[in-house]
Amino acid sequence: MELIDICFNFAHSGFRADEHAVLKRALEAGVTRLICTGSDLEDSELSVTLADRYPEHLYATVGVHPHRAVTWGDSTAATLRALANEHPKVRAIGEAGLDFNRDYSPREVQEHVFESQLELAIELGLPAFLHEREAHDRFIAILRHHRDRLSRVVVHCFTGNEDELTAYLDLDLHIGITGWICDERRGHHLREFIRRIPSDRLMIETDAPYLLPRDMRPKPHSRRNEPAYLPHILQAVAEAVGRTPDEVARQSTDTARAFYALD
Repeated sequence: MELIDICFNFAHSGFRADEHAVLKRALEAGVTRLICTGSDLEDSELSVTLADRYPEHLYATVGVHPHRAVTWGDSTAATLRALANEHPKVRAIGEAGLDFNRDYSPREVQEHVFESQLELAIELGLPAFLHEREAHDRFIAILRHHRDRLSRVVVHCFTGNEDELTAYLDLDLHIGITGWICDERRGHHLREFIRRIPSDRLMIETDAPYLLPRDMRPKPHSRRNEPAYLPHILQAVAEAVGRTPDEVARQSTDTARAFYALD
């Protein structure tokens, strides 16, 4: 099976000591393409550097996560624009969005930064890679205002309820599923309705180093998630949607390849 991990936070400092080994394990597991996620300017620049360092397998997004919206300044949009224009490995704007769960950045700042990045994605004709947590009403209202001018949009690490999924599907959004679905405490509800996601709008991801699948046995000693565990998530998704792992692998890979215009 060939798999694509649409969210790999490779810029995270926890990967610097063994980045070659992490990629080797991913490739051995069949994860042949990985999208390195930009969470602020520093991470975005490093994600581009890593994509250039491993050009056969890595691509990048550039953006500012809602947790780090307070870092947005007068020159941030210009810097992201330059990264996207100068580096062909950049395939999306984000991780952008709203997170009212922890409110690490004031909500009004998050909304301004979210809209600014949607406008940038529209200007550049790039897909939008989005994050939403406990902010569905404002998120969908802002997104609906811009949707007609956006090309492709994915809500990554979807953890919401069926009504929220319906709202996203009605806007023709793609959906990313992580190891959250493997958590019996908070993610098993997804198994009840993710079969409603059309196969050409479903993608899978690890969000590594976060969200190590809770039901992995044995658990890694480091408790660090990494792309090599994407087949575990694939298995859980395949069970939930009632298709074989091979079929979901093929369809999600084709979908990710088209979404990010890979190869």
